Amino acid sequence: MDLNVSMINDWEKWKKTLHNAVSVGETVGLSEHTITNIGTKVGEFLASNVDPENPQQRVLKELFDSANKAEQEILTGVIIKMIEKEH
Repeated sequence: MDLNVSMINDWEKWKKTLHNAVSVGETVGLSEHTITNIGTKVGEFLASNVDPENPQQRVLKELFDSANKAEQEILTGVIIKMIEKEH
């Protein structure tokens, strides 16, 4: 799969892109639970298929890889709260 590498290399750009995706989900009426589920699936994909490009992403990958499914959902929810607070 071809990902936009410049988007995932830059931490601030990654957070802004994530914020935009969450905003679109909210605009179209997705529930917080649905957004978290989608985010968890994206996190699973990234953890399995993308080598982290910066220290922040490396920490997220290590946390995600160490967590069980319920903990991954909690981590995803915390990440969503982080990006919503910042933007």
